[in-house]
Amino acid sequence: MKQATFSSPDDASTYLAEYIINKINSFKPTASKPFVLGLPTGSSPEGIYARLISAYKDGRISFRNVITFNMDEYLGLPPTNDQSYHYFMYNKLFNHIDIPRENIHILNGLAKDIKKECVDYEKAIKSYGRIHLFLGGLGPEGHLAFNEAGSTRDSKTREVFLVESTIKANSRFFDNDLNKVPKSALSVGISTILDNSDEIVLIVLGENKKFALDKTINGTKNDARFPSSYLQDHSSVLVVCDNAAAGLKSKL
Repeated sequence: MKQATFSSPDDASTYLAEYIINKINSFKPTASKPFVLGLPTGSSPEGIYARLISAYKDGRISFRNVITFNMDEYLGLPPTNDQSYHYFMYNKLFNHIDIPRENIHILNGLAKDIKKECVDYEKAIKSYGRIHLFLGGLGPEGHLAFNEAGSTRDSKTREVFLVESTIKANSRFFDNDLNKVPKSALSVGISTILDNSDEIVLIVLGENKKFALDKTINGTKNDARFPSSYLQDHSSVLVVCDNAAAGLKSKL
């Protein structure tokens, strides 16, 4: 596991955006050989997405031959709900780049057959062979996507019931009303991420991620209490963080 630490969130986001741009451009994707990219939601990747949009507008990158798979989606929220992850991804990235809509994959939070939705998502990922680069975030308590504490190494895409701490943390997006926060979601599993991805990169920003980052890098390997510790089981992981997340003091 490699770590790159920067003095500010902006510098970390710039570095990782350029890293992704270089990976895609070096791959030289075509319609018959697309680049497959895993994507997260949340505040941490927003800076990356903004920079990817700028690079597209500057003609430095095209997403026409890129396939995307998002990590998760709330159950019960329609794509038009401004707190759904569909809405987030289109608002923060997809509406501003040249990616074909058929290349975008996000779990359906309104699926009538949840098990089929999850099985079909796993099949869709495997239909492209491998995810070339999976960009992820990190929860304050070490969760990946909605893989909460207790998630197993062999877990796959499934319905997840959110723990109290996650509901409380996400309530800030729902008028600070715990009752408005969906209590379950669809999420890719630990196996989905680790066993289908050639490379995993994490963006970790802010002092509130310090504990989780330490458990991810220095904690006991494959500790189900901290699902991000499973990343130690992957051969190619890059963690990009700022000083606050790394527990370092920034120079004034």
